[in-house]
Amino acid sequence: MRWISLFLAAAALCFGANELSNRRAPSFTLPDSNLRDFDILDYRGKWVLIDFMKTECPHCAQLSKTLEPLKNKYGAKVQVVYVVIAPPENQDTVRRYVNDNKVTSPVVFDQGQMTRTYFRLTPQRPSYDTPHLFVIDPMGTIVRDWSWEDKTKTLETPGALAKELDALINGAPAKK
Repeated sequence: MRWISLFLAAAALCFGANELSNRRAPSFTLPDSNLRDFDILDYRGKWVLIDFMKTECPHCAQLSKTLEPLKNKYGAKVQVVYVVIAPPENQDTVRRYVNDNKVTSPVVFDQGQMTRTYFRLTPQRPSYDTPHLFVIDPMGTIVRDWSWEDKTKTLETPGALAKELDALINGAPAKK
């Protein structure tokens, strides 16, 4: 009986770690601080890295400093989009974050709808961790996602994230 319990617990952990990937990316159109709308359909045919973050989160700043050079490495093949929740985020907090972290990618404001659909939030599961990075392939499928709490520590290690993204973008199957 003990073995069955351990097996079921391990299976639940494996399923939970990948439950946000391997599905069509939910659509969105959200404004940035200049009220310019960004629509996921504008990025058809590109790899899209969506980073759900908070401006006061040190891990989010570390991830931004990793994503910006990766975006430059891949050029037009990859687009990074940062997502913040408003409120509490506002034009001033985002402006400071962009300047402090030399962010050149759009930072869009969500009021919860996009976040709810990407994280499959429910009253029973009302929260999520930041930063959280979703990788969407050119066909519009979420092929991988990582949270800062992910046991792989991929987001904490710039080289590991670059290696994972290289493998995905160059056609290797996504690691689960």
